[in-house]
Amino acid sequence: MWMRCLFVALALSLSVPAFAASPAAKPMRHDARQAKQKARIQQGVQSGELTRPEAAKARADQRKIQRAENRAQADGKVTGREKAKLERMQDKASADLARQKHDGQKRPKARK
Repeated sequence: MWMRCLFVALALSLSVPAFAASPAAKPMRHDARQAKQKARIQQGVQSGELTRPEAAKARADQRKIQRAENRAQADGKVTGREKAKLERMQDKASADLARQKHDGQKRPKARK
């Protein structure tokens, strides 16, 4: 009886890490990255570092990336090539956003 309990405990302990590593249990990295990008855009608007057109373009870039991610997930499997494409799109959007935030243009303050 004791040996059977030990065997069951061992089998369960080995199966839990395998389940935790399954692709369905892992959220996509792109979602977290998009959330950070949205926060950066919002911060840039609030600080005046981004003009309205710059913020609109940055938001449009994020929508384009989200559409590409949705298409990649549509068949239930995101391939390595699709992941790489999403990473490149996020890299470009991030670089564009950094360039726009630090280009010296300031959004004019609202008049009182």
